Amino acid sequence: MPIVHQAAQQFMSVLRPQDRGAVVTFTERVRVVQDLTSDRGAIEAAVTSAVARGSSAVHDALYVTLKHFGGAALRTGEVRRQAIAVLSDGEDTASLIAFEDVLVQARRTGMNVYTIGLRSALERSAPDYFDSAAYRLQTLATETGARAFFPATARELESVYATIADELKAQYSLAYAPSDRAFDGRFRRIRVRLPQHPEFQARARTGYSADPVPLRR
Repeated sequence: MPIVHQAAQQFMSVLRPQDRGAVVTFTERVRVVQDLTSDRGAIEAAVTSAVARGSSAVHDALYVTLKHFGGAALRTGEVRRQAIAVLSDGEDTASLIAFEDVLVQARRTGMNVYTIGLRSALERSAPDYFDSAAYRLQTLATETGARAFFPATARELESVYATIADELKAQYSLAYAPSDRAFDGRFRRIRVRLPQHPEFQARARTGYSADPVPLRR
């Protein structure tokens, strides 16, 4: 855990003055330890308070985080790039929420979900190492235009978080107006291509949910 704390704190330290960070922990319960803030000291204290114990409600944690932070941005119309970096072994042992519901919510919010699957040496040596838990972490990252990481040891977390931070600073935001103006709640797939530069590969979320625009007050 000290290595995890140090890597997470270093990740938060790259935030710019106008950026905000939050910390959510989960065992069998989900806790928003620190809501969105620009206070680096508060963020570091929240990261340090995280401990490893009990069961793991990964799906519940992701769903609560997406609803809590993504929902607020949708209601206010605030334009901000939002991203989640979730650190877990991916094994869910306590959730009431299904993975499919997490995926639907992620599509609705448009948040990038970077997943970090950290396994023990014993788990990595198993024949079926890339199991359903790792598949879910990979799927969630791909569907939201992010990346999945599977570091061999906790000491690799620092470079993983550094990679995520670099990506967040170098991303582009693209927007377009669809010809289908019906807000029918369906998921519509999109594809971003760079025909002028085939040597590059664009990575973006796979689509969006055509939900009704919430009323602003």
